[in-house]
Amino acid sequence: MIQMQNPDSPLRVVEGSGVTFDDIGGLEDVKKQVRRRIINPFTGKRELFRKFKRKAGGGVLMYGPPGCGKTMLAKALATECNAGFYNVRAADVLDKYVGVAEKTIREIFATARARRPVVLFFDEVEALAQRRQMETTAKINTTVSALLTEMDGFSEDNDGILFLGATNVPWSLDSAFRRPGRFDRSIFVPPPDKVARGFILKRLLQDRPVASDLETSQIIDKTSGFSGADLSALVDTAIDIAIEESVSETDLEPLNNTHFKEALREVKSSVGEWLGQARGFADYANADGMYDDLAAFLKKYAR
Repeated sequence: MIQMQNPDSPLRVVEGSGVTFDDIGGLEDVKKQVRRRIINPFTGKRELFRKFKRKAGGGVLMYGPPGCGKTMLAKALATECNAGFYNVRAADVLDKYVGVAEKTIREIFATARARRPVVLFFDEVEALAQRRQMETTAKINTTVSALLTEMDGFSEDNDGILFLGATNVPWSLDSAFRRPGRFDRSIFVPPPDKVARGFILKRLLQDRPVASDLETSQIIDKTSGFSGADLSALVDTAIDIAIEESVSETDLEPLNNTHFKEALREVKSSVGEWLGQARGFADYANADGMYDDLAAFLKKYAR
C-alpha cells in the first residue's frame, strides 16, 4: 500500500521500482531479520502481533560499509511491505533558520500518524541523528532533541510507525537513539559473500557480450571484500577495456578473462578502510552488544 504523495508534505514516497528480495543476492540472514522485524508486523501477521499485544513499530537501524545494499533493501521493502513507505531526507529537514527543522520534524510525524501503518526510512540517518557534544551548535542539538521527542511519542501514539535508518557510520549517532522505542534493534549489512558476489556478477553481465570461456568463478574468488558497488565498477572497467579493443558494433571484443585481469589491477575494494575503522568500535565500544554481528563478521572473514 503506497500512499499518493502530497506535494506539500515533507514526506517522500520510496518507490520500489519492482525491486524485491529476489533481486538481492545473498544476505539471507539480513533478509530474514528484515522480514521478522519489519515486514511481518505490517503484513499477514499483523493480527498475531495484536494477539500477543506486541506493538507494530519501533526502530531498526541498518548499518555497514557503503555500497553493500542498504538502500536496495529499503527499495525492496517499499515493494514488499504492506505499508506506506516514506523517505525522510536530511536535505528536506535541515534548514539554516532556527526552528524550521523542528517544525518539519513535527509535520513529518503528524503526517505519518495520519497514514499508518507507515515505515519512515531515514537514509544516511547520521545527518539528522548526529552525536551531540559540548561544541555542537545549538541548532543541531535542538534538531536531535525534536527528533527524539517525536520518536518517543510522548504526546502521540506511534503504534503502527516503524523507523528504519541506514548509515555507514553508526558510531556517529547520538547514543540516545539506541534506547528502546527508537533505533533499539540493529542489522549489520556486510559486504557480499561468495554466493552473493556470484549473483551480483551474473546480473551485471546479463545481456552483455561475454566470451564463452570467461571464468566467472575466478573473478568471484578474487573479489572477496568487494562491495556491490565495487563489483559494478569492476565490470564497467572491464567493459571499457573491451570497447577500446573492439573495432565496431559488428566486430566487437566480448568480455574475456584478460579484460577482467586488467580491471582487477585498477579496481580495488573500497570497504577495507571502513572495516579497519569499524574494528575499533567492535572491539572497544560494544558494551551494549550493538556490534555483535559486526564482530562475528570480522572474526570470520576479515584478514
